[in-house]
Amino acid sequence: MSATHRPLGAQISHMLKSRGVSVVFGIPGVHNIEMYRGLEEAGLTHVLARHEQGAGFMADGYARASGAMGVCYLITGPGLLNSTTALGQAYSDSVPVLAIASCLDETAARKGQLHQMKDQRAAAETVCAWSETALTPDAAYSLVDRAFGEVASGRPRPRALHVPIAALGAPAPVFPAAPPKADPPRPSDSQIRAVVDRLLAAHRPLFIFGGGARGAASAIPRLLDQTGAAAFTTYAGRGLVPPDHPLLFGSFLARPDSADVIAEADLVIVVGSELSECDLWRTDLGHRSAMLRIDIDPAMLSGHAPDDLVVQGDAGALLQAVTVAIAARIDNRAPAWSAQQIVARRDVWRAAVAAERPGIPEICDVLRDALPDDAMIYSDMTQFAYAAKEIWDMPRPGHWHHPYGFGTLGYALPAAIGGAVARPGLPTVAILGDYGLQYTLPELGTAVELGLSLPILVWDNAELGEIKDAMIRAQIAPNAVVARNPDFIALAEAYGAKACTPETLQALARALSDALEAGRPTLIRMTPALVSLG
Repeated sequence: MSATHRPLGAQISHMLKSRGVSVVFGIPGVHNIEMYRGLEEAGLTHVLARHEQGAGFMADGYARASGAMGVCYLITGPGLLNSTTALGQAYSDSVPVLAIASCLDETAARKGQLHQMKDQRAAAETVCAWSETALTPDAAYSLVDRAFGEVASGRPRPRALHVPIAALGAPAPVFPAAPPKADPPRPSDSQIRAVVDRLLAAHRPLFIFGGGARGAASAIPRLLDQTGAAAFTTYAGRGLVPPDHPLLFGSFLARPDSADVIAEADLVIVVGSELSECDLWRTDLGHRSAMLRIDIDPAMLSGHAPDDLVVQGDAGALLQAVTVAIAARIDNRAPAWSAQQIVARRDVWRAAVAAERPGIPEICDVLRDALPDDAMIYSDMTQFAYAAKEIWDMPRPGHWHHPYGFGTLGYALPAAIGGAVARPGLPTVAILGDYGLQYTLPELGTAVELGLSLPILVWDNAELGEIKDAMIRAQIAPNAVVARNPDFIALAEAYGAKACTPETLQALARALSDALEAGRPTLIRMTPALVSLG
């Protein structure tokens, strides 16, 4: 097909390929088949999901693993709506996803059309950075490039592009060459000096690193040594500080008495974190000092006290510059924090997790030791993950992904599929609960089709354990928290996957290692009896 005679649907696929996209997740339907006309010719790989929510989660998982845009192709109306849970999760967790959906050509005068809804564009806008309809090829091309440009220069979040069915099938001119991309905002020399001055004036500085600080990973250990600062990480920031660093408090921010520790600091530096409810589970951080806030999103830099310092910019560029500037003024400072007291505090917090969720810490230790350092983990909303996020230190950043703010069930399996596609040959693991697995269980078929050596660790406590515990704490008689589970082993084998229920911790470690080499997914059912059985 000549480049000058392609329908718009095919041109969009070729344009995506030219912008660096290699994989698209989706489901073809009668309305969006023109988007599939040019897929193979463009050199794109299409991964067939079993549900549009799964396609959205796969695009999310791919983006988190690769650092590139995740793309999904959707059909009009219900296909787009099915994906909005995944798009909402991507929005909450700052994940770059581009959803491209067909839409009806006209909805005002004609009613009762297939897949018709009142306002498809507005529906997607509720969970995306923006949602726009392209009525012409030029508009479609402009919006695609706008999505890629904004993600490169600002906070990454999902975008939705809707293209009318007739336009997708109509001839379209060739898309333009890629425009230059803007860089993220960079701090000025005066801002860098102000940050350095604040750090050197502090006697007991404390850093809090969030997932948005990932670009600064190489600078962070040096910065802590230079300043003598201690550090917390958010759940999303795990791995930014080496796990064996003596002044790392870990990812225990949500422990209520972490506020007492934070109150001891004379400067709190928050880098790349919203400090959201899901980071703290309390109304305020607990600091009594001034705060230094560094974030790429200006919305995070408002509402601060007069003595605080806020800097908008890329955390990686800023902290690299700060380490250079500090080195020119001082050698490393002796820490004012006690490493022994930090270890003791971490031990207390781990013991609290173990008391709240018996058996899970021991299983976490076994799994962590059995996994290679470059393993990438995707977890779901399950008690197992809630405990693991606090006690499972990561050897490198950006290798544990969880549906944080939006908190969607069913995330882990399809997201892990997307992550495994992004990192062929590298270890990827899904961790989820017995109930959450059933939200997106059919995506197991996709993992089998792709031949992914994907361990799927299922915490089967035969109940909605977190909700049951919450009801008991609220003095509500537990209700609707027990559902009849299927035979997960038989289900997995019916899809063509491997499956097992290890009876000891040693057998669990062997099963995990075998699953990473299996050539197909393996469902590994874990039960609370694992610890008592040894």
